[in-house]
Amino acid sequence: MDVTELSRWTRFAAKGGIGKCTAVQDCVAESSEDLMFLKDDEITVLMQIPDSDGLYLGYCEGVVGRFQAHTVHFHSKLKRPVMTKRNSSVASSRVRSPTAMSPTPPYRNSSSSTPSNVSAIYAF
Repeated sequence: MDVTELSRWTRFAAKGGIGKCTAVQDCVAESSEDLMFLKDDEITVLMQIPDSDGLYLGYCEGVVGRFQAHTVHFHSKLKRPVMTKRNSSVASSRVRSPTAMSPTPPYRNSSSSTPSNVSAIYAF
């Protein structure tokens, strides 16, 4: 997994992923792609690995890796992931509508245009 992909998964985990689960047993990583965790650790579920039965990608203690469903207890039904394509040029191409300003009368610094009862408030 490259740095960019790892960063995206980490951000997704911070937002809660597609669900949460709790480890029901200790799990030692057997390869560099596996997630290692201890019993009762909370794991953020990131995705179900396609074409594999009961294999998930998760985040625990700052690490992203694979884990087996039988080693955890899922808190609730997992959300369906929504895949979106990131495109930084989309945000810059949006046209912002001008902000409407409320009309305000111009300030006049002349005592003749100010009512006498208002000028008395400002007298020192």
